[in-house]
Amino acid sequence: MEASAAAELEAAERVVMRWGSTASAASPGRGAGYEQAMLFGGAGDRVEAERFLQAVDDIRRLAPPSAAGYACASVQVAMARLEGELRHVLAARALDLEIEALAGLSSLSLSGSGGRRNSDATPAAAGVEEDDDDGRGGGSGSSSVGRRHRTYRSLLSIREVDLYPADAISDLHAIVSCMSEAGYGRECVQVYASVRKPAVDSALRRLGVETLSIGDVQQLEGDALEAKVRRWIRAARAAVPRVFASERRLCFNIFRDLPLCDSAAAAATATAAVATHDAPFAEAVKGAALQLFGFAEAISIGRRSPEKLFKIIDLHDALSDMLPDISDIFAASKAAESIYVQAAEIRSPLADAVRGILSEFENAVLRDPSKTPVPGGTIHPLTRYVMNYSSLISDYKTTLSELIISRPSSATSRIAAEGSEAAPAFPDLDLPDPDSQLPLAAHLVWIIAVLEHNLESKALLYKDAALYHLFIMNNVHYIVHKVKDSAELRGLIGDEYLKRLTGKFRLAATSYQRIAWLKILNCLRDEGLHATGGLGVSSGISKSALRERFKAFNSAFEVAHKIESAWYVPDTQLREELRISISEKLLPAYRSFLGRFRHHIENGRHPEMYIKYSVEDLEIAMADFFEGAPSSPHNRRRSHG
Repeated sequence: MEASAAAELEAAERVVMRWGSTASAASPGRGAGYEQAMLFGGAGDRVEAERFLQAVDDIRRLAPPSAAGYACASVQVAMARLEGELRHVLAARALDLEIEALAGLSSLSLSGSGGRRNSDATPAAAGVEEDDDDGRGGGSGSSSVGRRHRTYRSLLSIREVDLYPADAISDLHAIVSCMSEAGYGRECVQVYASVRKPAVDSALRRLGVETLSIGDVQQLEGDALEAKVRRWIRAARAAVPRVFASERRLCFNIFRDLPLCDSAAAAATATAAVATHDAPFAEAVKGAALQLFGFAEAISIGRRSPEKLFKIIDLHDALSDMLPDISDIFAASKAAESIYVQAAEIRSPLADAVRGILSEFENAVLRDPSKTPVPGGTIHPLTRYVMNYSSLISDYKTTLSELIISRPSSATSRIAAEGSEAAPAFPDLDLPDPDSQLPLAAHLVWIIAVLEHNLESKALLYKDAALYHLFIMNNVHYIVHKVKDSAELRGLIGDEYLKRLTGKFRLAATSYQRIAWLKILNCLRDEGLHATGGLGVSSGISKSALRERFKAFNSAFEVAHKIESAWYVPDTQLREELRISISEKLLPAYRSFLGRFRHHIENGRHPEMYIKYSVEDLEIAMADFFEGAPSSPHNRRRSHG
């Protein structure tokens, strides 16, 4: 070795050895008592740091083969020092991550996924902002599989935040460059991950991501489940395009263009470390990412109950909307691709869960037991539940139209229905042409048909035939108006089936009136009131028969009033229309009957015993009908004659 080279090597080794091998070594020129002097301290000039890095390069460049052992020892000292420096800068220079701001941003770039009427109950799905140049096509993310980004690129939906100041990034890049070139890439990865992994875990905890086992997740029900899902979606929308994206940019800026292991060693063994700058990123975020997506996976394999349907759709929508970003953040890295694969694959069991829940819901509606009739023939709780549920289903039309790909199978349901002897024969459902109707629409029509069938079974619990029809009228009328109130539901059900439902409730209303009022109206007929003389010739009105007819009418009306004021029609418009329809039949008939025969009673003794009600009295009393509270017509009478 030339004298100048030897002198240069010796000077370089003195620089390395002077700083020592630990981050707490005394600073040169400051005395042994000065602790924690750092080459990369975040303040002051970088002259000494640059001199140290140059010294390491000089040792590797100048050391002759005969001095390799000594040079290796010097390099090891330098690497130990740089490990400490790397750890120090990563730990000390990190900027405070404003989680609240990240979570707030997660709601700014979202686009709804279709027809949600209650944004709190059904959080709008995250969307990718418009970018004509992003080259991702339909947004499925599948086109990103296998891509290897040589340079970092940011999508408009990805908003990275600065995790370190620029000078710290420069220091970190310089440190890992020196270590990697010396063959200490794996150590760089280990130190980097040991600092950034806890930081990522902390960020997700602050966003609300909890450490829950599969069992914990599957036990969630009701409000607790809804709260967890809502929190998860909010956290995921901040974690994916901001936390994870920022970590990826940080890793790229620090490790760009650097091999993280010796290339010769990598070629010599199949188990060598991955020679890519993505390895540190994968090590730092993999645990947190798998935990994050594990929540959705646990939900997908849990118990399939109807109340979980919309939470699962929300999860599916959120994952689908985030998947392009997940692809761009993870799929371009061999080391982190498994994270993207897991997230993408979760959608399949979520979709299966959605289809399974819908099928089980249909069968649950069919099998809902008929135990006791609801008082007054009012709307059954099952009807309200099923129609509100169906309305929510229609609100999720966009997603469900993609997930529900087959029409309902009626065979199993019909067999289940026929297992009950009390149930009416299951109706043949003439569904529209499959080519002109979405499978989702067929399912909704089928759900309503199954509900109708169940309601007919429940109607059989009423001993009064008129109440049977009033119950059917109330419930089918409710179904019709729930369909009409939702444009999405009406569009799926179709006008043809809606017309059929409308005809059914009107027929039930007509049947109720015929059965309930036929006996009363028969009291107001002329037949049987004429006395007959010899040879069967009428000899005039029989006063005794007329008195009995008035008494029969009064009794029948009072019974009807007592019973039908206790029956309940909750829809105010339908209630009024029903009263008017009855009045139009009863009042003219009673007015005519009084006009023809009242003088026969008033000319006799105690006419008030027979003519108890005026037409006005009946009209007033009928205002009590269908209010759900028994009443007496005597309390509403305005006159007695």
